[in-house]
Amino acid sequence: MKDSDIRAVLKNKILRRYLKDQDTVIIDELGINNGSSRVDVALVNGTIHGFEIKSDCDSLARLPDQIRAFCEVLDRVTLVVGYKLAGAALKMIPNWWGVKLAEQIPTGEIRLAEARSPRNNPQLDKLSIIKFLWREEALELLEEIASIEGFKLKPRKYIYEKLADVAELDVIRSRVRYQLKNRKDWRVVARQM
Repeated sequence: MKDSDIRAVLKNKILRRYLKDQDTVIIDELGINNGSSRVDVALVNGTIHGFEIKSDCDSLARLPDQIRAFCEVLDRVTLVVGYKLAGAALKMIPNWWGVKLAEQIPTGEIRLAEARSPRNNPQLDKLSIIKFLWREEALELLEEIASIEGFKLKPRKYIYEKLADVAELDVIRSRVRYQLKNRKDWRVVARQM
């Protein structure tokens, strides 16, 4: 049972109900913190719900760094894990993360069983969420909220910092979701399976 097998089942059985929802996109390998980390599958609609897959063939070596990154930006997270790694993984993840257990039955089919429902993230980080925005998107939001005088030519780092100072968290979260759902010619956005 590999990551790709679990991903296919996750999309076909769990995320399928969102396919016809025009306000939802499913993004494979969503980059976080300017690409320093990636969540396997992200469901973006009124929230950003990340699904991280750890098959029985995987290791948990990267999980501590992924936990830190995901806790800064994702509204909800569900760990989809094989039974082999489930015990160790459950000891590592925050209690607000959801857990789906992946098991391959004798027929070869993979089944996902919900072990714990995800809850809302209590520790979002405004600056980290802003980093989902491309430079021009961040500059546009900054212009709507405050003056961009002196920022038009600055590197995105300074634009992000200024935006974090002047924008409310809910405004940032809403804009990020809007941008992720509406970008054109973006390689990872897929409305189809």
